[in-house]
Amino acid sequence: MTNYTHWFIRARLKTRQLLLLVALAEEGNIHRAAQVLNMTQPAASKLLKDLEDVLEVSLFERHPRGMRPTWYGEAMIRHARGALASLNQAHDEVAALKAGRFGQVNVGAITAPGLTLLPPAVAAVKREQPTLRIALEIETSPVLLERLEQGKLDILVARLFAEHDKSQLRYEALTEEPVCALVRPGHPLLGTSGLGLRDVVSAGWIVPPAGSVLRHRFELMFQEEGVQPPINVIETAALLFITRMLQQSDLIAVLATDVAHYYASHGIVAVLPLEMPCHMDAFGIITRTDRLLSPAAKVMMKALKAASLKAYGRRLDPEV
Repeated sequence: MTNYTHWFIRARLKTRQLLLLVALAEEGNIHRAAQVLNMTQPAASKLLKDLEDVLEVSLFERHPRGMRPTWYGEAMIRHARGALASLNQAHDEVAALKAGRFGQVNVGAITAPGLTLLPPAVAAVKREQPTLRIALEIETSPVLLERLEQGKLDILVARLFAEHDKSQLRYEALTEEPVCALVRPGHPLLGTSGLGLRDVVSAGWIVPPAGSVLRHRFELMFQEEGVQPPINVIETAALLFITRMLQQSDLIAVLATDVAHYYASHGIVAVLPLEMPCHMDAFGIITRTDRLLSPAAKVMMKALKAASLKAYGRRLDPEV
């Protein structure tokens, strides 16, 4: 039997208190937060005090220039954002159903599966449910995970790193991500046989930004070969710039193999016959364990798992 004795029922928690927590976090000042919510400052102060009294903790530190959340406040703000995002999604889903649509799903992916996995999965969903709205974001894993936590995304195809809190995440691995070297078509090194790292250490390279996992492994790859990493480098992850720069120069770029083959198949770049023993960590499908998938998200999840068999030879349980 469902338990209806939650603390927030006994405390008569108000939606405006959740809105106030988020507004205070963003504005840092109760006067401006009250203005944003179209209420008086005394009313805002009372809402906050009532909530602090119920929780028996201080949620914000009061300073002459504003307010700063305590650790308790940080926790409540994070969950308030999630609760409000969930309510917005509920409204959008009901509105979509009233309008005759099946609903909406928000999916985030890193670049490689965004090119390889998402297109066939999305095509399958649209064949089955043409009115289902699909919103896609291609971003880095840390950005996607933050948006998943905020309730802005339903499903990710991304990586998990050691620093990520995995306590409320479900992760189903798909594949590791090899990398390769790219150059312009007609590059002089394309005709070189037996090409090794020592042959390209003095070349100009387009590499991932400093601090990234791939950049670290790229440099380590040369060090393990007994040579210093290239020093003539451009640091960027912007694919449009990378492909355009390669076309106009003799630079070499390091990219995920799936991404490289996509651009090579269109004649934009060419894959250099150079063994690259560095690689990216595996990526997989990520969802929240503390949130139920909407009907639309379940349809997308099923399509992603079906497409993963063809893309990566990975068979996943469609019911999980």
